[in-house]
Amino acid sequence: MHSTRHLLVAFVVAAGSVAFATTSGAQQTAKHATTHATTKSSTTVRVKGDAKLKAEAKVSEDDAIATAMKEVPDGKIESAELEREGGKLVYSFDVKQPHKSGVEEVNVDATTGTVVKKEHESAKAEKAEMRKEKAEMKKEAAEMKNEAKDKKMTKP
Repeated sequence: MHSTRHLLVAFVVAAGSVAFATTSGAQQTAKHATTHATTKSSTTVRVKGDAKLKAEAKVSEDDAIATAMKEVPDGKIESAELEREGGKLVYSFDVKQPHKSGVEEVNVDATTGTVVKKEHESAKAEKAEMRKEKAEMKKEAAEMKNEAKDKKMTKP
C-alpha cells in the first residue's frame, strides 16, 4: 500500500513535469514564431531550395530576407528560393510592390549577405521565368526518376 502511494506520487510529479515542459516549449516556439514572422513583414516566407544548397549557405534565411526587404521596404515577398545563379549561391526573392506591375527581383549572396542583383521584372517577364522554372523542375524530376530506375536495375 505504501509503495503504491509512492508510485502514484511519482507518476503525478512526472506527468506534471512533462506538461510543464511541453507548455514551456510551446511558449518558446510561439515566441520564436512571432519574432520570425515580424522580421518578415508579418508574413511567413518559405525559402525553396535543395537541402544541399541550404547546408552550403553561410547567411541565414532570416538575414537574407531582411536584406531583401531593405532593398524594397514597401514590398511583400511573393516567392523566395535558394539557387545557384551565375556560379554563385544566392537567395532569390520576388518582391511585389503595391500599385506597381511586375516584381522586383532581389538576389542576396548566400555566402556574404550582400545584394548581388536587383532588377524590375515586368509581369510578362515574370510569367516567362516561371514557365522556364517549371520546365526545369519537370526535367530534374524526370532525371531523378531515371536515376532511381537505373539504381534499381543495377542492384545485384
